[in-house]
Amino acid sequence: MTVASDLAAWGLALRGDELPDEVVVAARRHLLDGLGTAIAAARRGAAEPALSVACGLGGPPEATLIGRGTKVSAPAAALATGTLVHALDFDDTHAGGLVHATAVVLPAVLAVGEEVGATPEEALLAAVVGFETVCRIAGAAPHAFHQRGLHATMACGVFASALVAARLMRLDLATTVDALGIAGSSAGGLLEFLATGSSTKQLHPGLASHAGILAARLAAAGADGPDSVLEGGRGLYAALADGHADPALVTADLGVRWETTQITLKPYPACQLMHAALDAARQVLPLDPAAITDIAVEVHPDSAAIVCTPDKVDPRTAYDAKFSLPWSLAALLTDGEVTVDTYASASLGRPDVRALATRVRVTEVPDARVAADAPSRVTVSLADGRTVEGHVDRSAGAALDAKLAANVGGAEAAAELTAAVEALDLTALTALADRLAKENR
Repeated sequence: MTVASDLAAWGLALRGDELPDEVVVAARRHLLDGLGTAIAAARRGAAEPALSVACGLGGPPEATLIGRGTKVSAPAAALATGTLVHALDFDDTHAGGLVHATAVVLPAVLAVGEEVGATPEEALLAAVVGFETVCRIAGAAPHAFHQRGLHATMACGVFASALVAARLMRLDLATTVDALGIAGSSAGGLLEFLATGSSTKQLHPGLASHAGILAARLAAAGADGPDSVLEGGRGLYAALADGHADPALVTADLGVRWETTQITLKPYPACQLMHAALDAARQVLPLDPAAITDIAVEVHPDSAAIVCTPDKVDPRTAYDAKFSLPWSLAALLTDGEVTVDTYASASLGRPDVRALATRVRVTEVPDARVAADAPSRVTVSLADGRTVEGHVDRSAGAALDAKLAANVGGAEAAAELTAAVEALDLTALTALADRLAKENR
């Protein structure tokens, strides 16, 4: 038996009566949050290239293209939905694997589920299988993909999408293992956007979901794949994580330890690696930004390498800013909050925020925990000689209610979407999401 075969066997056999209540609650919460971030992106036109391409791909009318109201093939719909969920960088994060779980799971559940007419229970079980898959595969190699310049969400997400699709398509075990083996050849997602400020990262979950569904279809059509795709000498961990992984963790305590409950909601539409510092800075508010002479920040070394490099002080694009701790911290201290509008084009060129960002000094503080779950301290020095300090042990995450209402257009729309996720009738749910995506643009 291999890791892929063990994971597939569990994923295909999972029953509803095996799910603890807290896992069901967590799964629904993240499906709801993911739909909220997708709708918010569609309302702002943040993923138009992916929607246009998905519409152009067309295909049989299997799944709803949220924001366009048409039906396209399931792989095309998943490409668009995955991009929508992640387009604002506001979707959830699993700290242990540093992956955006819902962005790769929700698109496959919606697209394939709508295609095959999945029941609410089948959709929920497939979602949990997907959440566990992407979190466990990434968590077995903490930060190893990012150190190699790869986005773990895409590198690991293709397997989650493939297993979700295989379960919903009712494939047998051998075919599902082939699907995982095939999916591994689409694992990737380069982080070179960090050097240019381009928005390539938005596409990664959509590409992963699309590739995973294609892998399941190819396996169903007779293509085969290596069952050693994860732990093999030329498999995922050896090739893309430099061998820094413990493959046994992928299947350890399956059905006992639930990683689905460890996914957290983002309070800020920016890189998770700066969230603890932003939480710490909130503790010193309110302050007069003109009176600030120095800002000292303690961060995990793995975070500093991504969000604190010297070029981050003066972001060129929204994505530059979303991965700039100095600029985002300066914006928070100036505005009192960090929202989707913080990263709008009109906000990026503010000279007062840039000037404050130049006063940010970063100290790297090693910690045994992974970077996304590490503490941070912010010490602000003022012109009158005083210093104020904020400290958090880890990022607190976000409450869903207010975030969802802001994303989907108000409390009434949020309540309607919440009820639809509770019912999990996929045809009705995608129709509602499409309608909300078109409103209040």
